[in-house]
Amino acid sequence: MNAAELDFWAEQADEPVTRVDGRIEPQAHDAYWQAVYWGEAYYRSECEYEDYAPAYCVGYIGYAQYGGCFDDAEKSLAANWFRIKGDSRLTVDEAMQAIRAAWDHAAQVATGEEEERLEEITTTAPQRAPAERQYATA
Repeated sequence: MNAAELDFWAEQADEPVTRVDGRIEPQAHDAYWQAVYWGEAYYRSECEYEDYAPAYCVGYIGYAQYGGCFDDAEKSLAANWFRIKGDSRLTVDEAMQAIRAAWDHAAQVATGEEEERLEEITTTAPQRAPAERQYATA
């Protein structure tokens, strides 16, 4: 991705109106993704959870902020990814796949489709030491 493309995505941050209404529990979603990320179709074995974590965060927090249709929020989500990706080794295309997965999962949880599975995974997921990588701040 060249500098012009990066600038384009960075400028899209203010597209949809932002709202947060308590539809998600970030710790539960993080625990879920720690337990299952390696089984996703887009997973690369040379990447660790810490590479995917910022993208998942953008996805489930983005769902809480923007709600509605992923396509309507996609530009803002990409801009959010660039703001917080830190040391992640994902490309923007790989990150967008993880963001979409987290968005879709958050939507399923919010509608009750995944509630039991999320609770089961978050109570049985192993506790991990805090990541050494630092994420960029806004």
